[in-house]
Amino acid sequence: MTAPPPPPPLAMPDDDDDVPGLADSQAPIKKTPRTDPGSTDGLFPKRPSSSQSGSGTGGFDTVLGKRIVASGLVTEDELEQCRAELDGDSDDCDRTLSDLLIEHEFLTDRQLQRLRKEFDASKLSQKIPGYRIIKKLGSGAMATVMLAEQTSLRRMVAIKVLPRKFSEDHNFIERFHKEGHAAAKLNHPNIVQAYDVGQAGDHHFFIMEYVEGQTVYERIQRAKRIPEDEAINILIQSAKALQHAHMKGFVHRDIKPKNLMLTKSGQIKVADLGLARNLEDAKAAEEEKGRAYGTPFYISPEQIRGELTIGPPADIYGLGATAYHMVTGHVPFSGKNPSDVMRQHLKTDLRPPDQLNPALSSSFCQVIEMMLAKDRSDRYHTAADLLEDLECLRRGEELIFAKPKVDLGNLVVQVTPPQEQLEIRSKPKAAQGNTSPTMIASIILNVLLLILLVVVALG
Repeated sequence: MTAPPPPPPLAMPDDDDDVPGLADSQAPIKKTPRTDPGSTDGLFPKRPSSSQSGSGTGGFDTVLGKRIVASGLVTEDELEQCRAELDGDSDDCDRTLSDLLIEHEFLTDRQLQRLRKEFDASKLSQKIPGYRIIKKLGSGAMATVMLAEQTSLRRMVAIKVLPRKFSEDHNFIERFHKEGHAAAKLNHPNIVQAYDVGQAGDHHFFIMEYVEGQTVYERIQRAKRIPEDEAINILIQSAKALQHAHMKGFVHRDIKPKNLMLTKSGQIKVADLGLARNLEDAKAAEEEKGRAYGTPFYISPEQIRGELTIGPPADIYGLGATAYHMVTGHVPFSGKNPSDVMRQHLKTDLRPPDQLNPALSSSFCQVIEMMLAKDRSDRYHTAADLLEDLECLRRGEELIFAKPKVDLGNLVVQVTPPQEQLEIRSKPKAAQGNTSPTMIASIILNVLLLILLVVVALG
């Protein structure tokens, strides 16, 4: 997969060359807006000027008057009043009919935004034949997602549309289409299904299954902490999806709560294969070497370092970070900027999840900590291995792969001889002959303990 050129690398301290610039991070790190003293910027939401909307307002304002009069929102006299004022105001060329309707309180902001969405949807429907756009579901830097009806089958679908500003960039277009092609090769009940990918005019689109529900991120926001049993169920379904994707030769590379859809019936659907890469695509791996692709709060150490080989353990790390967030209400590592967060993934020890949520079982914490091991060789090697331990958790059985960390120093037993023997030993001895029986017993006991700990560690 050919990746688009990344944004300029983030400013890093001189001694942190192991953290490259992040590409496509979409990190949910809040930025505090800077304001001048006395300024009210940021205190009140700004209503975007109609003239600042994507493709201009000419088309929208042309049909706006007809729509608001036909719907009874505005009378013809009120509309004419605004039009006359607009025609007579030659000093302000930026003012629009929409602005005047709001200023005179003939329309509310919410009504105007709804009308604009309907207008944009109707325009897009004309661009993508066979689909009736209903509303916008969401948007980001890389795409806009619309809810639509596929008229031929009368089913609801989600349409992902590449922004026009990328419509002439070959790298973005190729990556967008490869996302659709990758999704089409995956057929699993826990993965959002792809239906079609194509182009209509200037619009590149990707048709996929519409999942009605919420993201795991939204579930965390509402619940603060997801109960252990529910979290285990989410992880099992997600691990099954990853197992299928890995078997088909794809690594997701951006597993996080926002990319796990949760239906009303509790079914998980893994979404957004925008960063997915074919494990056998050596060319894409070489082109992306040295760049960090992922989301800072959930990215694996090997992704941060931009290593050549990114495999299933990277997705397991992302799912582990998601698990940590689900049951503690906190991401594993946070910081003042993406670089700081990534540095902690590389160098900072993980705070055990049961320190944040004492209600968690020790076995579940062992699984999460193994998923989040910094060295991928210490992680679950495959999603199948992870699934075995998750199923053991659900059945209340002993884990197969994850083991508790043992501190040998804390388990060595010091045998202290009775006080009488200490008194006798303190007296000078005429001859130094045989070793004390108590000493021999202490040595034997410690040797047996060490042998037992070695067997446990190796097992």
